Amino acid sequence: MKSNRLYLFLLETLVLTETWAGSHSLRYFYTVVSQSERREPRFISVGYVDDQEFVRFDSYSESQRLEPRAPWMDKMDEEDPDYWERNTQMVRKDAKINIEYLETLQGLYNQSEGGIHILQKMFGCEVSANGNFRRGFKRFAYDGHDYLFLDTETFTWMASVPEAVYTKRSWEADGSFQERQKAYLEEECVLWLHKYLEIGKDALLKTDRPSAGVTHHQYRKGEVTLRCRVEGFYPADISLTWLRDGEEQLQDVEFIETRPSGDGTFQKWAAVEMTSGQEDKYTCRVQHKGLSEPLTLKWGKESEEDKAILQASPLKKAEGCEMLGGVGEGVRDLRPRPFILLFILESHSISRIICLIVGIVIAVALLSVAGVCLWKKMNEG
Repeated sequence: MKSNRLYLFLLETLVLTETWAGSHSLRYFYTVVSQSERREPRFISVGYVDDQEFVRFDSYSESQRLEPRAPWMDKMDEEDPDYWERNTQMVRKDAKINIEYLETLQGLYNQSEGGIHILQKMFGCEVSANGNFRRGFKRFAYDGHDYLFLDTETFTWMASVPEAVYTKRSWEADGSFQERQKAYLEEECVLWLHKYLEIGKDALLKTDRPSAGVTHHQYRKGEVTLRCRVEGFYPADISLTWLRDGEEQLQDVEFIETRPSGDGTFQKWAAVEMTSGQEDKYTCRVQHKGLSEPLTLKWGKESEEDKAILQASPLKKAEGCEMLGGVGEGVRDLRPRPFILLFILESHSISRIICLIVGIVIAVALLSVAGVCLWKKMNEG
């Protein structure tokens, strides 16, 4: 009876769904970290709608419950009174399954008990602007390397390392398991994504216009860097391009991936190196959903529209100004790397948040091991 009510609850969302601007995604990130031999591995689950975290579960938390991470999720108490209890039980079950799977992987890799090992899993779905299923994704990584992923075109598992072949064969041999994977990614996941977008539409479907500025940095005699910084924008999808005499500049250009600002918006910068005196040849072009037309910026020269945006921005052109997270001397290449450890996928902002989560988990694990090695001289993390 409960399952029927849940189905009707989700089905109502399809009737209410509007045409959204751009695609949207629902993703869950699982991280399991083995601790010392004296403690069970830690399991953390984080859920995202687009670039916004909305739920989290931590097996080391006092509550041992799935918790809301977005204000709009408070509406779920009225929309679906059983939601939190039902999903808490589900994520606890997932925690047990994935902790056991981490132990299985240690056996497949002939690793002895103890030590720090990390299993990561990402799964979810994406819908197009009209709300229809676009694609699904499910993949695993172990100790910082790709392990296994699902090809959702053929619904076959692709082993990234020899140790994953056994899992691939056993899962593909289980017809009902494969059917459940397909049904979740193409149907249930899509229904829930529709529901979350409806409940949180004021936050998830908003558009915040970017503010932008160009700063000037001299690092070596005769060589300078112009850095184009944008912030305060939502959604996260944005394009930054450096042009030289109107032509796109690909050489000597460095980027950082889009990062969360901590207030529900995002930030990004792109830098270009040149010989001093060439600055007037370069233009930064910004394209975003919140702009009626591309924004163009030059060092020391802005259009009237650009000036209006800059006046509303906290950004200031200052010699040697620190940019985005305190990046100092020089311009470093921080472009996304392949899918390893941090699950760096299409949404780079998510990867930053996952990086933070994994960093915290590893720090806790390291402190735990140090506590055992140093006896009681250090507290367990």
